[in-house]
Amino acid sequence: MATNQTDVQRLAGQVRVALETADLDAYRELLDPAVSWGPPDDQVSGCHNRDQVLAWYRQGRANGVRADVVETVVDRDRILVGLKVRQDSGGVDPSAEHDRWQLLTVVDGRIKDIRGFDDRDEAIERLHR
Repeated sequence: MATNQTDVQRLAGQVRVALETADLDAYRELLDPAVSWGPPDDQVSGCHNRDQVLAWYRQGRANGVRADVVETVVDRDRILVGLKVRQDSGGVDPSAEHDRWQLLTVVDGRIKDIRGFDDRDEAIERLHR
C-alpha cells in the first residue's frame, strides 16, 4: 500500500493525539512492528521494534517524564514532531523543559523509523532531505 500525502497528514494528527494524551495503545497502532528508533545516523543503538519503543515510553512516564506536542510538520513520507519535554516534579519549573524533535518516516501507512534530535534546524534539514 503506497503512502500518500493525505494519509501522512492524517497519521500526523493521530500521532499528535496519541502523544498528547499518552495513549500508548493508540500509538502502538501507528507503529510498524519492526519500527526502529534512535539518534540520527545510528541504526545500531536505540529501539528495534514496536515493543521496545513502547517500553521506552512507559519507562519515561513511570519516571515522571512528560511531553507536550508543540508542532507537527509533514513533508512527503515524513513527519516532524516538536516536543516540549519536562520532568514532572509537581511544580512548574520552565528551566526543566527541553525542546526535542522526532523525525518519523512512514512506510505503508505506519511509522517505520523514528530519529531523535536536540536541534530543530538539523531535524528540519533532515525532514526535507
